[in-house]
Amino acid sequence: MSNTNLYERYQRQIILPGFGEKGQRELLQAKVIVVGAGGLGCPALQYLTAAGVGTIGIIDDDVVSLNNLQRQVLYSVNDIGFSKAERAALTLSQLNTGIKIISYNERLTTQNALMLFKQFDIIIDGTDNFSTRYMINDACVLLKKLLVYGAISQFEGQLSVFRNEKDGDVNYRDIFPEPPMDGEILNCAEAGVLGTIPGIIGTMMANETIKLITGLGEPLINQLLTYSATNNLVYQFSLTARKDTRSLIPENEREFLKTDYEWLCSPAIISDEIDAEMFNSFLEAGNIDVIDVREPNELPGVYEFPNIKIPLGQLPGTAAELKAGTIITFCQTGSRSLKAARILNGIFGKSKKVYSLRGGILGWKKLKQSV
Repeated sequence: MSNTNLYERYQRQIILPGFGEKGQRELLQAKVIVVGAGGLGCPALQYLTAAGVGTIGIIDDDVVSLNNLQRQVLYSVNDIGFSKAERAALTLSQLNTGIKIISYNERLTTQNALMLFKQFDIIIDGTDNFSTRYMINDACVLLKKLLVYGAISQFEGQLSVFRNEKDGDVNYRDIFPEPPMDGEILNCAEAGVLGTIPGIIGTMMANETIKLITGLGEPLINQLLTYSATNNLVYQFSLTARKDTRSLIPENEREFLKTDYEWLCSPAIISDEIDAEMFNSFLEAGNIDVIDVREPNELPGVYEFPNIKIPLGQLPGTAAELKAGTIITFCQTGSRSLKAARILNGIFGKSKKVYSLRGGILGWKKLKQSV
């Protein structure tokens, strides 16, 4: 691109104090890959493309669906059924013809992650599942690659930057050492998300990427920023590397290739899980505390037997109120109650018997109606 065209296109950035033509040329020389062309990836890709990042990779094996359009603003109804990576690349190439956009219509796996990431300077994690998120983190730690992380749920979002230059740098596992149990943290399909939230967080991820490339300002290295749309509260937390988390990451590329992240992130199994029939037996025997760990507004209501309503997040602080020697937890489908049982087992040890209702209250009511 000639100096005349360069200045004309990016003039509003070039005139910024501390940015200048030098900053713009650094953007044009940079190589960034975005994993996931969904809610977070779409705004990040749009602003990085418009800003003039020279080489942008997009990897996603999903296709556009109607329910994506509420938040994934790169697509239209004409894109439904087509590859997200390819459609995103097509739209972005029309936005800026002066940069290179590479689409990978494939799933990120341990077999291709290292090879792909080695070709780029910065990795942006726009994914929505824990197995891929841990895999991206571990690959970036091994390759010493900059990682820009973001996550969203309902009305809130968070983001951070992981530098990965040396062993003492903070990485994603320092925030979440182990994957949560199934149902503990719901994804957008289960919990919902306000369409503007990925736009806000995704744009902030693009902003952090631009700062990293140009040396502008203070990136969120060793910091976690959270944002809530309901009250516009923003919090920024300092992060510290934990000695015990490095052992959770494969030691080298060979071990990384052998790691099954989907298996590692599968729900933990608790042996003390009871079915609906055994639950009914406990109800008849009495002398038990039955805990509804769902949120207060969740339906259906439960009036068939006495129960104590303690949302999962409040359980550790209220466990002392439970007096019976036997405790049974339940939720909607049995996922969160498994986590609740683990928490209570950790608190009471062998002094109380703690069980989780398999299938949740929905399964119990279904059995009750069929009898």
